[in-house]
Amino acid sequence: MTEPVIESMAEVRSHLADVIDRARRDGTPTIITRRGRQEAVVIDIAEYQRLKQAAEQAEDEWLNRLADEAEAEGLEGSVSLEEMAAMLRDHRG
Repeated sequence: MTEPVIESMAEVRSHLADVIDRARRDGTPTIITRRGRQEAVVIDIAEYQRLKQAAEQAEDEWLNRLADEAEAEGLEGSVSLEEMAAMLRDHRG
Protein backbone atom coordinates (compact mmCIF):
# COMPACT_ATOMS: atom_id res chain seq x y z
CA MET A 1 0.00 0.00 0.00
CA THR A 2 1.33 3.42 -0.90
CA GLU A 3 1.27 6.49 1.29
CA PRO A 4 -2.25 7.91 1.58
CA VAL A 5 -3.40 11.12 -0.05
CA ILE A 6 -5.18 13.48 2.33
CA GLU A 7 -8.02 15.53 0.89
CA SER A 8 -10.95 17.49 2.21
CA MET A 9 -14.52 16.36 1.69
CA ALA A 10 -15.01 19.19 -0.81
CA GLU A 11 -11.98 18.07 -2.84
CA VAL A 12 -13.09 14.45 -2.88
CA ARG A 13 -16.62 15.44 -3.84
CA SER A 14 -15.31 17.18 -6.94
CA HIS A 15 -13.47 14.09 -8.25
CA LEU A 16 -14.79 11.01 -6.45
CA ALA A 17 -14.35 8.75 -9.48
CA ASP A 18 -10.64 9.63 -9.58
CA VAL A 19 -10.29 8.87 -5.85
CA ILE A 20 -11.88 5.46 -6.34
CA ASP A 21 -9.76 4.75 -9.43
CA ARG A 22 -6.59 5.73 -7.54
CA ALA A 23 -7.48 3.33 -4.71
CA ARG A 24 -8.31 0.49 -7.07
CA ARG A 25 -5.61 0.97 -9.70
CA ASP A 26 -2.67 2.23 -7.64
CA GLY A 27 -3.55 0.95 -4.18
CA THR A 28 -3.37 4.52 -2.89
CA PRO A 29 -5.79 5.23 -0.07
CA THR A 30 -7.37 8.65 0.34
CA ILE A 31 -8.00 9.99 3.83
CA ILE A 32 -10.99 12.31 3.79
CA THR A 33 -11.05 15.24 6.18
CA ARG A 34 -13.92 17.43 7.32
CA ARG A 35 -13.22 20.68 9.12
CA GLY A 36 -9.59 19.59 9.42
CA ARG A 37 -10.38 16.27 11.12
CA GLN A 38 -9.77 12.89 9.53
CA GLU A 39 -13.19 11.29 9.05
CA ALA A 40 -12.95 8.38 6.60
CA VAL A 41 -10.69 6.58 4.17
CA VAL A 42 -11.25 5.25 0.66
CA ILE A 43 -9.36 2.02 -0.02
CA ASP A 44 -9.56 -0.69 -2.65
CA ILE A 45 -12.19 -3.33 -1.87
CA ALA A 46 -9.61 -6.14 -1.96
CA GLU A 47 -7.53 -4.31 0.67
CA TYR A 48 -10.63 -3.77 2.81
CA GLN A 49 -11.49 -7.47 2.62
CA ARG A 50 -7.89 -8.42 3.48
CA LEU A 51 -7.89 -6.09 6.49
CA LYS A 52 -11.29 -7.35 7.65
CA GLN A 53 -10.16 -10.97 7.39
CA ALA A 54 -6.95 -10.20 9.31
CA ALA A 55 -8.95 -8.47 12.06
CA GLU A 56 -11.38 -11.39 12.31
CA GLN A 57 -8.51 -13.87 12.45
CA ALA A 58 -6.79 -11.87 15.19
CA GLU A 59 -10.04 -11.74 17.18
CA ASP A 60 -10.56 -15.51 16.77
CA GLU A 61 -7.00 -16.16 17.94
CA TRP A 62 -7.53 -13.89 20.96
CA LEU A 63 -10.80 -15.66 21.86
CA ASN A 64 -9.13 -19.05 21.50
CA ARG A 65 -6.30 -17.92 23.81
CA LEU A 66 -8.89 -16.75 26.35
CA ALA A 67 -10.69 -20.09 26.15
CA ASP A 68 -7.42 -22.01 26.50
CA GLU A 69 -6.41 -19.94 29.53
CA ALA A 70 -9.82 -20.39 31.15
CA GLU A 71 -9.71 -24.14 30.54
CA ALA A 72 -6.21 -24.36 32.00
CA GLU A 73 -7.31 -22.48 35.12
CA GLY A 74 -10.25 -24.79 35.72
CA LEU A 75 -13.25 -23.72 37.76
CA GLU A 76 -11.27 -21.24 39.85
CA GLY A 77 -10.65 -19.16 36.74
CA SER A 78 -14.16 -19.35 35.39
CA VAL A 79 -16.25 -16.26 34.75
CA SER A 80 -19.92 -15.74 34.15
CA LEU A 81 -21.34 -15.06 30.71
CA GLU A 82 -21.91 -11.44 31.76
CA GLU A 83 -18.27 -11.08 32.84
CA MET A 84 -17.09 -12.55 29.54
CA ALA A 85 -19.33 -10.15 27.59
CA ALA A 86 -17.88 -7.22 29.55
CA MET A 87 -14.34 -8.40 28.81
CA LEU A 88 -15.15 -8.62 25.10
CA ARG A 89 -16.69 -5.13 25.09
CA ASP A 90 -13.64 -3.72 26.86
CA HIS A 91 -11.32 -5.42 24.36
CA ARG A 92 -13.19 -4.03 21.35
CA GLY A 93 -13.76 -0.59 22.76
